[in-house]
Amino acid sequence: MTICLDMMGGDFAPLEAVKGVRDYLTEADNPALLFLVGDEAQINPLLQQYQIPADKVKVFHAPQVIDYNESPTKALKEKQQSSIAVGFHLLASGKAGAFISAGNTGAMLVGAMYSIKPIEGVQRPTISTIIPKDNGTTGLLLDVGLNADCKPEHLNQFALLGSLYAKHILGIAQPRVALLNIGEEEGKGNLLAQAAYPILKENDQINFTGNVEGRDILLDKADVMVCDGFTGNVILKMAESLYEITHRKGMKHEYLDQFNFELYGGTPVLGVAKPVIIGHGISHAKAFSNMIHLAQKMIATDLMEKMKASFESK
Repeated sequence: MTICLDMMGGDFAPLEAVKGVRDYLTEADNPALLFLVGDEAQINPLLQQYQIPADKVKVFHAPQVIDYNESPTKALKEKQQSSIAVGFHLLASGKAGAFISAGNTGAMLVGAMYSIKPIEGVQRPTISTIIPKDNGTTGLLLDVGLNADCKPEHLNQFALLGSLYAKHILGIAQPRVALLNIGEEEGKGNLLAQAAYPILKENDQINFTGNVEGRDILLDKADVMVCDGFTGNVILKMAESLYEITHRKGMKHEYLDQFNFELYGGTPVLGVAKPVIIGHGISHAKAFSNMIHLAQKMIATDLMEKMKASFESK
């Protein structure tokens, strides 16, 4: 098993990426071989400093970096030697089994769409976020920003992708799927919600349980909640701000700690043919380590092949 990591992506790269590699190799019982992509002159001294075993990693030199303010499509075309472009080349060519980066999100999404391609039958790949429940369990909310405007069929596909992720990665045997809405009753909501409800209800590949409201998101009402990316991103950013505020004010509680994004690493792009994981720009070692663990689990469970099989059967 090989996992490719962009060492130059993120505000604290490559130092925190190297520390994340160290933590992962220490924690994992059977670690994958890690392909580390980036500037050798910056990476190699850090690998020596943090005593990274040479037989556990392989460095691929990439002298260029795609900055956050660059146009994703233009940068990927013009910067063929950037860490993101090289990483996608390793993934697309089959040399790596997954690719992780906390760099330019747009470039990661463009790379996932055009280098790896969506699974046949998937109209819109999606990104999700883990939702900590008040009873200690976790759920999934999607889409959270990749698709601001959606059609009812897109939400139906998000529901299937999210169910498979919840089952094989979160370990939920029969995930309950709900539509995020402004009321519990069927027929509530805007045109999108009203049209999506009957499609979700008829989908025999998911366990659809109806609508949930905003007040239900943090309760154990559903395991997978679907919405358009505009709504999902507003919820995600509000949750991040609540964590930041409570942390800044010194409000300590084990439940509030579950809102720390670093515990979950990053978000996978669901609906593309191979594992691609996008990290937060402010990722530290814990986030990088957890992203590698997530990539390893996605490969080990053969999640992408299970998603392909589900869409072939539709």
